[in-house]
Amino acid sequence: MALDIPSIPSRITARLDDRPVRKRIALVALATDHTSERDFARICDPDLVGVYVNRIGFENPTTKETLLRTGPRLTEAATQILPDEDVDVVAYACTAASIVLGNDAVTRHLNAAKPGTPCVTPSSAAFDAFRALGAKKVSVLTPYSADVTEELAQYFQANGPDVVSASHFGLTDDRDMARISQDSIIDAGIAACDPKADALFISCTALRAATCVQRIEDRLGKPVVTSNQAMVWRCLRLVGFDDPVPGYGKLFEL
Repeated sequence: MALDIPSIPSRITARLDDRPVRKRIALVALATDHTSERDFARICDPDLVGVYVNRIGFENPTTKETLLRTGPRLTEAATQILPDEDVDVVAYACTAASIVLGNDAVTRHLNAAKPGTPCVTPSSAAFDAFRALGAKKVSVLTPYSADVTEELAQYFQANGPDVVSASHFGLTDDRDMARISQDSIIDAGIAACDPKADALFISCTALRAATCVQRIEDRLGKPVVTSNQAMVWRCLRLVGFDDPVPGYGKLFEL
């Protein structure tokens, strides 16, 4: 039985803040991604930074061809994140796709939706991280096939630091990449790091590698950069937050 209580306007006028949260990060992830959102949630203070996510279709296996198909999907996905509202940074959470598409192409796709907004990919963030750490030579560990790993090494060589060694797990399904155990990541990362390298890079936003960084650094005695760790770090720096975050390596101590 309905109550016979009329609804009346509040005597208090609603006062509107400029934004519900101080800073906004728009994140485009693959439909198959298990890891990127969780790493942002671990590191970002939700009272200070809102991370707004949309996903695009992705068809395994992870090959150059399937990665290239993600490019045209980026603009629509970014458009649907807080439509008609500004964000402070927009990120695409796929390292391998940023390599085969090229970071300039990714930026064009994302800025078509969010004009003038700084854009971040895991590889562009990694290059910024290497510069901040003073790392000119790196070893690389990926979960990918040999072909995709070679694409990454060539892109790094052309646009970033020298790659002195590259190792891979040989997987082609990013859902399996997300299942690689953290012990495997730690052991493989240590084995992959060449003595001549200034730092180790662990690629792939699917890998649960960000939470392994400190343990690998403690054993290697060298900086470790991972796709998600670097991407979150760069996004936070771009929105104006530079406080240290313990547990995520030397990069977050800078």
